[in-house]
Amino acid sequence: MALGRKGSRRIVVDSTAYRWRLRRRPTYVQALSWTPCTFAVEHADAPGTTLVVTTNQPHPSNWSGRATEPVLPSDVARIIQLALRQGWTPTTPGSFFHMDLSTGFTPSP
Repeated sequence: MALGRKGSRRIVVDSTAYRWRLRRRPTYVQALSWTPCTFAVEHADAPGTTLVVTTNQPHPSNWSGRATEPVLPSDVARIIQLALRQGWTPTTPGSFFHMDLSTGFTPSP
């Protein structure tokens, strides 16, 4: 399943272009801070397997006012590099490649 171009951002990691998207509005359970924020990444030119990342923080637009940090492009770039090392092949068709960072893991710079 391909990401819609509307609302997605382009990022270049190691000379390869990707598109990533964070939901503008949280889902109901994200708004209540019951589940963490997620975002998706795919290859910009030949989308195949989509990387789905579960972060370790609430969605920035949560209703409970919980403090959160924005998902920065530098964070996305580090997570893309980590996913590639763990076997994500973005141009090969297939099901989603999930990365769960909600256990407190933060990719190092």
